[in-house]
Amino acid sequence: MGKLIIISNRLPVTITRSEDGFEYQKSIGGLATGLRSYQENTDSLWIGWPGVTDDDLTEEEKGTLSKEFKEKYKCMPVFMSEHEVDAFYHGFCNKTIWPLFHYFTGVTDYDQELWEMYVHANTRFFNYIKTIVEENDTIWVHDYQLMLLPQMIRNHFPDVKLGFFLHIPFPSYEIYRLLVWRNEILLGLLGADLIGFHTYDYARHFLSSVRRLLGYEHNLNQIAFENRYVQVDAFPMGIDYDRFAKEYNTPQFQEEVRRIVNSTKGEKIILSIDRLDYTKGIPQRIRAFNEFLTRNPEYKGKVRFHLIVAPSRVEVSSYEALRSEISELVSQINGTHGTVDWMPVWFYFQTFSQESLTALYKYSDILLVTPLRDGMNLVAKEYIAARADYQGMVVISETAGAASELGEVVVVNANDCIAIADGIKKALEMPTEDKIEINKVIHKRLRRYSVNFWAEEFIKSIDQCADNARQRVTQNIDNNGSIVVDAYSKAQKRIIFLDYDGTLVGFKAIPNQAKPDPELKKLLFNLVEDPKNTVVIVSGRDRNSLEEWLGDLRLHMLAAHGLWRRELDGEWSMTAALDNRWKDRVENIMQMYADRMPGALIEEKDYSLAFHYRNCEPDLVAVKLGEVRSALFSTIQSMSLGIQEGNKVLEVKDSRIDKGQGASAFLYKQEYDFILGVGDDYTDEDLFAVLPSNALSVKIGMDPTNARYRLNSWKSMRVLLKKLTEIKG
Repeated sequence: MGKLIIISNRLPVTITRSEDGFEYQKSIGGLATGLRSYQENTDSLWIGWPGVTDDDLTEEEKGTLSKEFKEKYKCMPVFMSEHEVDAFYHGFCNKTIWPLFHYFTGVTDYDQELWEMYVHANTRFFNYIKTIVEENDTIWVHDYQLMLLPQMIRNHFPDVKLGFFLHIPFPSYEIYRLLVWRNEILLGLLGADLIGFHTYDYARHFLSSVRRLLGYEHNLNQIAFENRYVQVDAFPMGIDYDRFAKEYNTPQFQEEVRRIVNSTKGEKIILSIDRLDYTKGIPQRIRAFNEFLTRNPEYKGKVRFHLIVAPSRVEVSSYEALRSEISELVSQINGTHGTVDWMPVWFYFQTFSQESLTALYKYSDILLVTPLRDGMNLVAKEYIAARADYQGMVVISETAGAASELGEVVVVNANDCIAIADGIKKALEMPTEDKIEINKVIHKRLRRYSVNFWAEEFIKSIDQCADNARQRVTQNIDNNGSIVVDAYSKAQKRIIFLDYDGTLVGFKAIPNQAKPDPELKKLLFNLVEDPKNTVVIVSGRDRNSLEEWLGDLRLHMLAAHGLWRRELDGEWSMTAALDNRWKDRVENIMQMYADRMPGALIEEKDYSLAFHYRNCEPDLVAVKLGEVRSALFSTIQSMSLGIQEGNKVLEVKDSRIDKGQGASAFLYKQEYDFILGVGDDYTDEDLFAVLPSNALSVKIGMDPTNARYRLNSWKSMRVLLKKLTEIKG
């Protein structure tokens, strides 16, 4: 059993330099607070930035700090310079990812230099991590700062157990596709065995973006990616329930309680706790409280709004502007509604100790949590846990991740000040028995699904996903292709059947844009020049395209799924006598649906018609494809035609023609000591079916197959072909 390696941007312990040396303090933030207790009680190592730049640190100090972190806190620091922190964290993370993922597209910065520093920082983390990873370790990467890291780790440690969790929202496809480096981020995340989100909405958005941008479908939230399956799921983060629910008797806590009780004079307390950030909806919340007092003047002098805002990124001008706006709004409300002996809003721009916050939780009547967008918001859960008397009530916006778990409380629209004002009144006037009933249900839920339960469930799921992936990977050709290479090198008479699209080249949305590149032409040339080899291209493409692209090579070719055959002399011949009298009827059906499915196109071949839908919206395809298939089937069912389904294409052709029949002619009365057949989609299953039992059949990708082996992608096939062409004699 290996160790658990937790990786995040920040360590749960932060160091600062003082006159007396270095001081260690617990880090603030949901991840550090929530996961700290779990990490302390497990065989784990936490890796992250320690909070101090290394510009002024000597190598000796770095060594001392690293040793102290490891021995006292089970942590390992990744040091970064001030420039790296500024461009990586304050730059790309908080100027690009943070606003975009929270739907603030208007303030998102697309800066190439910041992106390059993001790549650099992820690489720095990886270079550190790879020195400590051991066999059987489990790696858990956290949050938006390190979204490239999973694939970096996977490339170097292909069999490692690896999970990733995103603690902020994942935006809808319409928002996410605005990101310039959108594919790089998705590919980085797909290095994990398990990708976790706080809510099913975020998981759904991620799956949609992967499908629309990368073309990978999913089944039951499982993505077939290269030679692995990646599981995507929701794991709403819990809290340390017992920590907040327990009775506090410390002198500091009792003093805090006395201060609250004496200062409020029986007023109802409305509490708001956030760090300074434009995603939290703080100005809207203040305006909503103003609306509440205006619409309900009878509550003046009877309620008090404690607005706690923890300083954050105060060096950023936009955040300083937000602080000024908050201060101005507070002054306006206090000036409008306040009296000589009553101030409606108490604004604290400072951090509070955990005991002070817990005291406020336990003695506040309402928690007001109305972010414009929030990954989870653990404060709402902490408040409910702290109210062991079941008397408090939460008013939460529907755009907070926690709202999906706290549906029994008062849920409002974060942008609707009137709705928030009405929500405050509803919470204040809710009968005690109703609050108790609601809170008992939520307490039971929070007690069971604590942060330890959340972490254990996630780690258990990583193990399950990784084990399943390893079982499936056993069907794959090993990394160096030795199964094929060894058999090839010993053979004296070889025949090689190769599909084209998806096997030798990547798929193109427009059929005529898949011309072979120079690398492929060279590989094929070297392959056919070996006198021991007979090479056959077996493709669904029309003969004219194959002739134009590959006609200068000494290849045998089967076009249109085996209808047309080309010998080495360059002459094409039909393998069956067919006619095209059916085409007009079928094309009319296809055209009707192509008009209704933007992005669809019809490809006419000599004796077949292909309906391509790769460029269509996936959700539209899910609705319409069944209709297309049914309409075509009802039209051709009385003819000797069939529907051949390929990768994002439906092709109507004579059912007597397939790749297997075309390939079998090459095997008739021939004796080969090496037979290789490679393809990537459903049409290639016919080829695999006719190959003899001693043949090497290879499926490209992770779709179901009867082939004996697999390869990750067409790129992996290129690597294998290169190895084969390097064998001489």
